[in-house]
Amino acid sequence: MAEAAELHAETNSQQGAATAALRQTMVERQLRTFDVTDLPLLRRFLAVPREIFLPHDLAPLAYSDLALTLKDEHGRLARALLPPLVLARLLQDAEIRETDRVLDIAGGTFYSSALLAPLAREIVALEDDARLAATARSYLQFVGVGNVRVEIGPLAAGVPSAAPFDVILVQGAVEAGLERLFEQLAPEGRLLAIAKAEPDAGWAVTRYDRSGGAPAGARALFDASAPVLEGFEKAPGFVF
Repeated sequence: MAEAAELHAETNSQQGAATAALRQTMVERQLRTFDVTDLPLLRRFLAVPREIFLPHDLAPLAYSDLALTLKDEHGRLARALLPPLVLARLLQDAEIRETDRVLDIAGGTFYSSALLAPLAREIVALEDDARLAATARSYLQFVGVGNVRVEIGPLAAGVPSAAPFDVILVQGAVEAGLERLFEQLAPEGRLLAIAKAEPDAGWAVTRYDRSGGAPAGARALFDASAPVLEGFEKAPGFVF
C-alpha cells in the first residue's frame, strides 16, 4: 500500500481541477444538509482532495455518501472509513480549537487529520497496521501537512507518551475499552466515538466530556454506525 502512495498521489493531483466541483457538490448537498455549518471546517472539505487518500479503485467514490472499506494485500478489511457527512459532523461536534492537541484514532490513511491540520495545534494519528500507517505518512507529506505525527500501536492503548490531549477522536464503533484513552484526556478534554450512550440505546456518535479532570457524562449527538474496532469489543458474557 505504501509503495505506490507517492505515484498514486501524483496521478490524482492531475485530476484536482475536475474533482474540485465534486467537493463543492459534496459540501453543498451532503455536509450542509446534515447541519455542518462550521465555515473553517467546510473550507477544509473544499480544499483537501479526498481521492488523494484512497486507493485507485475507491477514488471514483471519494465524494459519495458511502462508507468505504480499505483492504489489505490479502483482500481483508484493513479499515472502514466514515462517510464524509458523518466525519464532518463528528469533527464539528468536537469543537476543535487552534490551541488543541488532538489524538485521531483509526483514520486509515488520515484524510481526517489532513482536514484538521490547520484547525488544531498538533495532531497525533494512531493506527495499528504498519503498512496503513506508512501509506498515511506518504499521503500527508504529499499534501504538505506538517503538524500531524503518525504513530503505530494498539488503538485502545492510545499514545500515553504524547498525552494529554484536548480532543480524542475514535473513528469507529466502541463497545468497551475506553478507560486508557480517558486517562489521556486533558482536564477539560473531550472524546468522541460511535457508541451506545446507554445499554439499550442505538449506535450514535457520542461525546464524553471531562470537567476539572472528572467524568462529566456522555451525550449521544446523532445516529451513526460502523464496525466495532479491534480492542474495543465488549467481553463475552458467561455461557452455560
